[in-house]
Amino acid sequence: MPQVLGAVNSLEFRVGPEHGPAQAMRRSRRFAAMVLPALLGELPEAAAIAESVLAVLTELVDVTARHRASVDLAGRISYDGAHVLLTVGEMNRALPDPEVEPGLFIVHRSVDDIGQYRGDEGGHVTWASVPVRLSIP
Repeated sequence: MPQVLGAVNSLEFRVGPEHGPAQAMRRSRRFAAMVLPALLGELPEAAAIAESVLAVLTELVDVTARHRASVDLAGRISYDGAHVLLTVGEMNRALPDPEVEPGLFIVHRSVDDIGQYRGDEGGHVTWASVPVRLSIP
C-alpha cells in the first residue's frame, strides 16, 4: 500500500471509452468537486476557486471527449500554492478557438495560461493554469 508523506497536491482521474461526452463531464466534475477541498485546504476563497476550476475542467473535458484521440480520457488536477493546473487529454486535434467552441471563452477568461503538448498516444493534451488569488484583509 502506498504511503503519502505530507499534503497531497495532485490527483489523477480516467474516464473510460464507454462514457460519452456528457457522462465524461459529469464524472470528472463530480470527482474534482470531491478532491478540490483536500487540495485547496483551508484557503478562505476555496469555494470560489473551486467553482472556477470546475468551470474550466468541465469545458476542457467536453471538448476533449468530443474529439477524443485516446481510449481513455485522462486528467490531472494539481495545486502548487499559486495555481491549480488542469491537464486533460488526449484530443485528435489542436484546441479550437473560442469562436468555434464557445465554452472555451469561459476557459480563456478564467486562466492565466493555456496550452497543449503532444501526448503519449499521438493526440493533444490540453493544460490550463487557474490562478489562486487570495484577498488580503
